[in-house]
Parts: sequence; structure tokens; C-alpha cells
Amino acid sequence: MLVAAAVCPSPPLLVPEVAAGAAAELEPLRAACAEAIAELVAAGPELVVVVGTGPEPEVWTEGGAGSFRRYGVALAVRLPSGGVDGPELTPALTVGAWLLDRAGVALPTHACAVPADSPAERMAGLGKGLAGLADRVGLLVMGDGSACRSVKAPGYFDERAEDYDAAVARALGSADLAALAGLDAGLGAELQADGRAPWQVLAGAAEGTALRARLGYQDAPYGVGYFVASWR
Repeated sequence: MLVAAAVCPSPPLLVPEVAAGAAAELEPLRAACAEAIAELVAAGPELVVVVGTGPEPEVWTEGGAGSFRRYGVALAVRLPSGGVDGPELTPALTVGAWLLDRAGVALPTHACAVPADSPAERMAGLGKGLAGLADRVGLLVMGDGSACRSVKAPGYFDERAEDYDAAVARALGSADLAALAGLDAGLGAELQADGRAPWQVLAGAAEGTALRARLGYQDAPYGVGYFVASWR
């Protein structure tokens, strides 16, 4: 059963070594992520599952490792799963593993990669399955909002992006499962919102569970929508 979830964005710039001279700009975001993960751990999960995008649907149950070498930083991380390195984590899952390591989380941890274009109904079913992996499951859900909030954004400016992100923020801040499940996959792809599929996994995992939600961060630095939320 799902007992808690932390929702965080997945930009590599969260890692100070990657951000380098711009590290201070995202310190409020790092602090919000740390707070959300602390609330996740405080809920007492016996298993944590990190969910993020990847080219192929995969679930890591025996460790998993990733690195930031592609960004010119000699930094490697792994899931806190008994010292087993396991297969290579996707970039989003690698940032999630870094957040857990930074927070000193030592709980058994699995990871789940989902393609960004996955159908909503499949994500809901996957979420239900993840919630049933243990009596007390916590999810760390990694994903960004639209990448089209300004002319300097990765996807350039799209006038629909602000409304899309506002709807996501409302849904994450109120645990509105129907709103998350109803996010349009086509629009999400056009706005380069890679969090859409992971958020719909969360909606499926939370179905039938009464959860309180808190939105801890909402902003669009670099023209990309970032959200941090805690569900208990």
C-alpha cells in the first residue's frame, strides 16, 4: 500500500557539481526536495520505489547505478539496496538516486523506468502494481513540467505551457488523482513535460488511498516547470 510519496524534478543541475557556478540558483529547489524526501522517510515505508522516465520500461529490484560523467562530472551514485550496483540507471533515476544518497536514505529501494509516451491507463496499472510490492510503499516520483515557458527554454516558448504547469501544480498540491490521470499525453509531449507518465504512475498507486498533499515548490527556472510535492 502506498503510504507516502515525494514528487521532485529531475534536472542534472540539481547536483551542485554539475551546476558548478550556477549551483546557488537552485538551492531553494534542493532544499524543497530534501524536505519532501524527509517527509517520505518519516512516513515509515519499508520499501521506496523511484519512478522516472527512460527509453524502455524496466524495474530494478536488485540495485542500480548511474553517473554524471555525461555532464563532465566524475560522480557516481547507486540505489541504497544492499551494496549491489545492478544495471545502469536512466538520467532521471540517477538524479533520484542522488537525492536519496544526499538524504542518507538506507531503506530497500527499487527503481522503475517508464517511457515518456506511455499511455495513461498503462501507467495507472503500473502504479497499482508498485503500491502492492510491500505493506508500506513510498514513491519518489521524478519528472519535470513543460520545457516551453520562455524563449530560452529547451522547447522555446509555447503559450499553453503556463496553464499546463498551473494545472499540474494544482493536482500535485491537492492529490487530485483524476486530474493527474487525465493529463493529455499528446499535449505533454508537445510541451516536453516528461513528468506526465511518472505522475500518472503516482495517481495509479494512490488510487483508493486517502492522502494529504502539500506543494513545496513551484517555479520555472531556465523556462522549465519544476514542482516539489509531498503526499502522506
